[in-house]
Amino acid sequence: MLQKIFRFFFKKSHVTYTLLGMVFLIWIIFLDTHSLLIHNELNQEIKELNAQKKQLQKEIDKDSTAIEQLQNLDSLEKFARENYLHKKEGEKIYLIEFKDSISE
Repeated sequence: MLQKIFRFFFKKSHVTYTLLGMVFLIWIIFLDTHSLLIHNELNQEIKELNAQKKQLQKEIDKDSTAIEQLQNLDSLEKFARENYLHKKEGEKIYLIEFKDSISE
């Protein structure tokens, strides 16, 4: 069986077609601008970009909820006091630092 297949592909009339077929396959797989190797690289890049898109969408959702919470004046004041050390008029703020938190 294997000998019949071998003889079929390597007859004088089929050698040319076999070689042209091999050259065509090598060209398509490795050398063409739309080769399989380039398709694999592009598919990998698409997967990475989709993962980055999901991460950025999570950040957008988190920021959107924070913005919705800051629409309330009390929440906005609390946020400003905690993060930016804002104070009311005539109020004094004391920062207490522990030895563990002070870098030398």
